[in-house]
Amino acid sequence: MQNKKENNVSISYHGSLYQARFIERPNRFVVRCELLGQSQKGTSVNDPGLAKNVVEAHLPDPGRLKELLVPGRTLWLKASNKPERKTKWSVVFCETPGGKSLVSLDSTLPNRLITLALKANAIEELRDWSLVQPEFKMGGSRWDFLLTHIRDGRKLALEIKSVTLVRNKIALFPDAVTLRGTKHLRELAHLARKTEWEAAVLFVVQRDDVIRVEAARDIDPCFADELEKARASGVQLLGRKCHITLNEVTLGGKVPVITGSPIKQTM
Repeated sequence: MQNKKENNVSISYHGSLYQARFIERPNRFVVRCELLGQSQKGTSVNDPGLAKNVVEAHLPDPGRLKELLVPGRTLWLKASNKPERKTKWSVVFCETPGGKSLVSLDSTLPNRLITLALKANAIEELRDWSLVQPEFKMGGSRWDFLLTHIRDGRKLALEIKSVTLVRNKIALFPDAVTLRGTKHLRELAHLARKTEWEAAVLFVVQRDDVIRVEAARDIDPCFADELEKARASGVQLLGRKCHITLNEVTLGGKVPVITGSPIKQTM
């Protein structure tokens, strides 16, 4: 369910979410965890035999997530009744290392949130632009959104980056080497520098315990270099964090995107 709240937009979860403890991750898209059997609404799992059993759940974020998916970490799952599914559960949220807040582990959620925000004209830096279409092709790449200026018809390519990695309140992207992401930055820089198009990258941090966004230079120095070059070429770099409860994810306030300052790894 999708809602609009004043200047913010949110995606709500009306069904029950069930608490679990992470055990292991057999592959990028599956986790094994101990299902505790109790939901955030106080209801129990329909099948009592599943309570406190080990289950497999689909993980909709293929990122590394090593700082989040550690044994014993609390996850929140939703049940799936689709017969074609190999797993009966999907991971929705994970607790932060300190256990004080939640992280969304759905890599498709940022694009859905931004679609709502663009339709509601809720992103301050893009108030003069209107949504033409999501997922459009240009050149050899597919871009997340095509926007047009409401007064003069200029075009803008907008790319969304989902962020979950945080160190010392600094959101870092990427969490693994991303050749595709680096290629996109080069192409966006070319658009902004050599054509009449404009370009922007919006980093959506799927948690709220952050003060800024930076490139994870220790993980992917090439991406960090290209991010600096993109900004210098005129690509607009935007950041938003998300406020997360067990009932909804709301697109939150602005966070600055900083380039040019390497981050040392302190895992």
